[in-house]
Amino acid sequence: MLQRNESLDALRGFAILTMVLSGAIAYGNVLPAWMFHAQVPPPLHKFDPSIPGITWVDLVFPFFLFSMGAAIPLSLKKYIEQEKGFLPVLWMAFKRFLLLTFFALFTQHMKAWVIAEQPTAAEHLLSMLAFVLLFFQFYENKNERLKKVFLIVRMIAFAIAIILLWKLPFWSGKGFDFYKSDIIILVLANMALFGTIIYYVTADKPLLRIGMLPFLMAVFLAAKEPSHSWAKELFEFSAIGNWKFDWLYKFYFLKYLFIIVPGTFAGEMLLAKMKQNGESKNGETDRSSENVLALLSLVLLLMNLYGLYIRLLLLNVIATASFCMMAFYLLRSVAGTNFYKQLVQAGTYLLFLGLFFEAYEGGIKKDPSTYSYYFVTSGLAFFGLIIFSVMSKRRFFSGIATYFSLNGKNPMVAYVAGNLLLLPLLQLTHTKQYWDAMNQNFFMGLMKGVLFTAVVSIITIFFVKRKWFWKT
Repeated sequence: MLQRNESLDALRGFAILTMVLSGAIAYGNVLPAWMFHAQVPPPLHKFDPSIPGITWVDLVFPFFLFSMGAAIPLSLKKYIEQEKGFLPVLWMAFKRFLLLTFFALFTQHMKAWVIAEQPTAAEHLLSMLAFVLLFFQFYENKNERLKKVFLIVRMIAFAIAIILLWKLPFWSGKGFDFYKSDIIILVLANMALFGTIIYYVTADKPLLRIGMLPFLMAVFLAAKEPSHSWAKELFEFSAIGNWKFDWLYKFYFLKYLFIIVPGTFAGEMLLAKMKQNGESKNGETDRSSENVLALLSLVLLLMNLYGLYIRLLLLNVIATASFCMMAFYLLRSVAGTNFYKQLVQAGTYLLFLGLFFEAYEGGIKKDPSTYSYYFVTSGLAFFGLIIFSVMSKRRFFSGIATYFSLNGKNPMVAYVAGNLLLLPLLQLTHTKQYWDAMNQNFFMGLMKGVLFTAVVSIITIFFVKRKWFWKT
């Protein structure tokens, strides 16, 4: 069973809720450009890959990936301690890969506007049915007496889903298409498979885990060269005979291992911290130092978003160096194994590696994602983990951390509740027109997203409180 850590759950919850928020705010010329992906500016939101920089929206996905990476050591702890061997781990990873792939295909196809170009009440009800089916497909039943019952219900739910995918028109009558899936979930599926395998093989070989990344980088660099090479063939490998599987896997997806792998080190730090709880308190940081460290981490995060967005690059590097030095000075007297010291060391290294890569590939960008993007966002994720770790221990802020943590415990529900439950409900109750009208000014445009996200959050917490967890 996965060992839970509130600060990690909070980081994941923050990522999933801001992901929902970024898709629910008013589009057009109501909100400033920093409220959207840097490469998709208002008012037209037309993708422009030439624009460098990142916004808060560009942190959402890497923070979620980082959380996934950090959860891997926690989920594999019992497999490693009990020496269960590689095959059970491979099966667990492959099963998760298949379930997430199904999740990516099913949730994308069952959106009302995908089922029909002009959806009616019937299509919206089908979307809500999809949410119910997902519940029975992914709900983790803990009652042993009802185990067989839920297994049968789960099989029926999958059977109904397959029939729906087979029979419904989709895409203006074109029908089901393997190439039309939720790309975010498909990337997560690939990361769950490869990230789990890589961590298991290198659990006691951290240098090898780091050492794999330059080889990965070499393949990506070779793929950009005009000349033919075996590395380029490896990058383009997507078929066996006549069977093409590029809808399922692309080597291109493996670029996100540059975020997953650093996340696994954060997970190991969390495991070590959880093991030390209740043991010797030597080398711990004092309360005031933790508070200052959390504040420094927040400043570093906001400062890099601002500096990289408005392109004050040299000033941002100097300021980042100054604040990182303050953090190291603050922790100068604690042991090297101190949790916060380890997070600061890893976060600083990755952040500066990303800032040094910033001039490469036309500047930091989410799309097409650059090496600077992987390293900067991974570094900032370490500092984000510091923020939530300190907040969870403070009376005034612990409620905020707990709120995000509750949402982070059930991210699959939070991810689909908006499109498959809330939007259909708004359509069926004829209230969506009022929500759509919230685009007159900055405040209303922002509140449009906040209200939508709040309802999604309420649904998610409702599921968590009743222990209706969706698991793969």
